[in-house]
Amino acid sequence: MTLPDPDPASGPLRLVIMGVSGCGKSSVGAALSARLGVRYCDGDDLHPAVNVAKMRDGVPLTDADRWPWLDRVAGALRDNAPLIIGCSALRRVYRDRIRAGAGGPVVFLHLSGSRDLIAARMANRPGHFMPLSLLDSQFATLEPPGPDEAITVDIALPLSDLVEAVVARLPSG
Repeated sequence: MTLPDPDPASGPLRLVIMGVSGCGKSSVGAALSARLGVRYCDGDDLHPAVNVAKMRDGVPLTDADRWPWLDRVAGALRDNAPLIIGCSALRRVYRDRIRAGAGGPVVFLHLSGSRDLIAARMANRPGHFMPLSLLDSQFATLEPPGPDEAITVDIALPLSDLVEAVVARLPSG
């Protein structure tokens, strides 16, 4: 798998911001949305209520729980491109499922950071349904994408620097 061709014929931007819970998908998504003038959708809003309840109760999702959610993410990309969407997409098979249903090339942006930094961020986001107790299960599930599959950036960068680094690496089109 290679990153989408920067030829404008490849179609509108379909960008998935991926990574473990607490890595900054929503913050980066909002900043990229403002910078690029492309709508951002939080993939958490596409979870079925039963998934949110499981996570709120500290129960990790199974693949069977995730498939309908991943299909909703792919459908949003298919039906609403150009679109930036936040979605953990922790395993390659999840990313493949999104690609298969997205209706065009998908760029994945992997927000990578240390467990300690992410845990500190999670501890400071009151009201989110994902408890800190599930962070280790997120890291255990994560299959970091290679350079053939995603743009990877370090979340320790200041947000403005991170956004500019991403913009510089996005396919133009």
